[in-house]
Amino acid sequence: MSRRRPYILGLTGSIGMGKSTVAAMFRDCGVPVFDADAEVHRLQGPGGLLVPAIEEAFPGTTGPEGVKRAELGAIVFADPQALKRLEAIVHPAVAEERFAFMEANRDAPLIVFDIPLLYEKTGTRGLDAVAVVSAPPAEQRRRVLARPGMTETKFAEILALQKPDAEKRERADHVIENGGSLNDTRKQVEALVGTLTA
Repeated sequence: MSRRRPYILGLTGSIGMGKSTVAAMFRDCGVPVFDADAEVHRLQGPGGLLVPAIEEAFPGTTGPEGVKRAELGAIVFADPQALKRLEAIVHPAVAEERFAFMEANRDAPLIVFDIPLLYEKTGTRGLDAVAVVSAPPAEQRRRVLARPGMTETKFAEILALQKPDAEKRERADHVIENGGSLNDTRKQVEALVGTLTA
């Protein structure tokens, strides 16, 4: 009789909510975490598997350091069709990496898929549940505007591309409140891991 596959938890949250911090807490609990953003960076970095295809589709947007993110971003975010072409290159490659990650961790009771734009782009198919990391709007704003190079205008543009936090909270199976102390957040993560692996 084959063992049941791992329970798959999708982890998401809007900008400034502290999703990366929470993902690290899951790792600290021994839970394997697949970081979709990190995989994209790796695939587009120096010697990355996607660099040749991206250069062919968008000439001049790569170099020895891999994809020139600012130059590529300027092209694709101004042109929806260009963005679709880029996604057609990137998404299948990330899906392959995700499958390999699942195979490598098939004996784990719980695995986490860290997906920033889960509700906006990826969807919940293949996930057993979704946890949303959330914080009060004032705290979110404070964190984001403290980032180097961030402006009110950029922040507003990013928020416009993301579904509202209230909608994510409503759709989620679990909400991790990350507006208080890190210790409070850690306790919530540990409790959720305990519940999902029981």
